[in-house]
Amino acid sequence: MVGKTRRRMLSRFPLTILFVAGMMMPTAAASLNKTYSYFSIGGKTLEEIEEELVKRGPQVKSTGRRHPGATQMEFTTRLAYAEKKGSCTIVKAAVSVRAKMILPRWRQRARADGDTRLIWDTLSSDIKRHEESHVVIAKNHARELEQALKAIGRQKNCQIAAAKAKTTSEKILERHDRAQDAFDKVEGINFESRIIRLLRYRMERIEAAKKPG
Repeated sequence: MVGKTRRRMLSRFPLTILFVAGMMMPTAAASLNKTYSYFSIGGKTLEEIEEELVKRGPQVKSTGRRHPGATQMEFTTRLAYAEKKGSCTIVKAAVSVRAKMILPRWRQRARADGDTRLIWDTLSSDIKRHEESHVVIAKNHARELEQALKAIGRQKNCQIAAAKAKTTSEKILERHDRAQDAFDKVEGINFESRIIRLLRYRMERIEAAKKPG
């Protein structure tokens, strides 16, 4: 039985909080263990909240900066080999993902005005969605890795089988990293338009709820 673990901290969620002045208008296989942890922030205005996120948010090694949210990802691969005379086969391949999402928790909600609360609710919901999306990407690649390892087939000996498993794992995990980076890039480009769209949607829901039935 061989086990291999790979860890990574993810998320480049844009940190700048959008200030909207006067606008108030995966698939089964590969196992997943998902947990949440929270860091507390203060502040009563959007500017103060942004300062708190810069000061208290989780630090991501790949960027060297603090972020409003992050996900610690750990891949573990377990392989079982069956060796017969003149051949070796991978008879079991199991890839598991442990994902720990680190999200903000605002402590000053009761002391802030309604506009700030609305923008925060919209932003925090999007931060969580962003981190959940990182987990989905990871699980999809874990499933792909499992299938690729099982498909290696019979080899002359277990050393060759293990070497092919290593090469396959590295290739797919590198593809996983590129997919995560591409997702962060797209999210960063679309950040402002996405938040404005979400704010409008929330305001429409609020206004609709106020209308008499």
